[in-house]
Amino acid sequence: MAVTENRRRTTNVGLSSSPNKRGHMKALLADIAIQRYLFTAAAQKLPRGLGKNAGWGPGGILRLIEDDPAPQLPKAPGWVRLRPELSLICGSDVGLAHAKVSLELAAYYQETQQIPGHEFVAVVDEVGPGVTTVKPGDRVAVDAVISCAQRGFDDLCRSCEAGMPNVCERFEMPGVSGCCSPTLGFARTLGGGMAEQAIAHESQLFPIGDLPSRFAALTEPASIGLHAALRWQKPAKGARAVVIGPGAIGLLTVAALRRLHPDLHISVVSPGQFGSDWASRVGADRILPAGPAAITTVAEQDGGRLLNPTATPGNPAVPILEQGVDLVVDCVGSSDTIHLGLHLLRAKGTFVLAGAAGQQQMNWSLVWKRELDVLGTTDPGPEPALGGRRTQEQVLEWMNDGYPVDGMVTHTFELDEWQKAFETASAGPAARAIRVGIRTNPDLPLVTG
Repeated sequence: MAVTENRRRTTNVGLSSSPNKRGHMKALLADIAIQRYLFTAAAQKLPRGLGKNAGWGPGGILRLIEDDPAPQLPKAPGWVRLRPELSLICGSDVGLAHAKVSLELAAYYQETQQIPGHEFVAVVDEVGPGVTTVKPGDRVAVDAVISCAQRGFDDLCRSCEAGMPNVCERFEMPGVSGCCSPTLGFARTLGGGMAEQAIAHESQLFPIGDLPSRFAALTEPASIGLHAALRWQKPAKGARAVVIGPGAIGLLTVAALRRLHPDLHISVVSPGQFGSDWASRVGADRILPAGPAAITTVAEQDGGRLLNPTATPGNPAVPILEQGVDLVVDCVGSSDTIHLGLHLLRAKGTFVLAGAAGQQQMNWSLVWKRELDVLGTTDPGPEPALGGRRTQEQVLEWMNDGYPVDGMVTHTFELDEWQKAFETASAGPAARAIRVGIRTNPDLPLVTG
């Protein structure tokens, strides 16, 4: 059964009373051993969706461990033990549960046993030597990225030296952290938000006082949305943007674009009413239908000529919009949405890929002919446009100033209900879900406001 938030405000709570403190803990484990991964992947192909829940069934990728060894503080200054208060299921967690992950990126995510949960708010439980910025009992939002500085490398890589730790060039090198993954939530060494304990460096933590749990847990996805929005330089006036996909990242990208550019005309491609309603709520000016109809709608309402490529059998032509939009942010990352986005852009336009794209067959002719900029966007970090501040700092400031995130955590479950939580998150709009939360420490009351 889903749980509701404790209707009181709480600060400096949560020092562990668990008998397993620092010894063992309850944790959700993602085991991507070859046999489990192949079993889960094969089950997804069964007819009528019969295997859609295989990832959290017997023999699947996910399972609950009742007595997992607790992660240990690295033997280096600055490390902190956390007790997660609320952890959210990200789209990448859903993808992992369905064995839909990029094998290319396995070079960076080298641990075959992982504790999920990289979007979470936590309470500081224990501080190691040299910690000066937090103390036991503090509530914190978490930057999941582990770069050169946290790994203890004095000679920073080129990216970290340039102030871009979110694209660190040593993500697979453990250093003092012991973690062979770019972030928390994709390794077992330091734990993650879907366990009773996790380890982080104090430089990854943002004290939040009594900010509501349902806001603070969204710090990481909201930061990704802001990072995606900042990948684009807005022209002087009259610009138009299209965001494809009204999931959490799409909605938070719209919210960031609206806060950054109050006069920007923003459209959202949405296949259903639930996502459409939310897109309007966070700042979209217009909702577009999915597929090629999005292009014809923009042409009819804004002007612009439609050019029709030659169709081939089994491959109907998608019209090209001449005088199209300035920016497309694709928060889905499928071949269909990438293709749609490229056809929506005007010459010299910008395409930002925020969805977790994998291996797809694509026609890049328009990128060449129309001189389009195609930009990737990944984990958040310091931003030149913010004067070097991290995106997390900015969104936390906005969350105290009316940022439209309230209600995006649509469901909350206890850790023992993790299977129902993943089923709900996987259903997405069909379950009226945006972000689904898991409470791993029920003795920590959720802070409301």
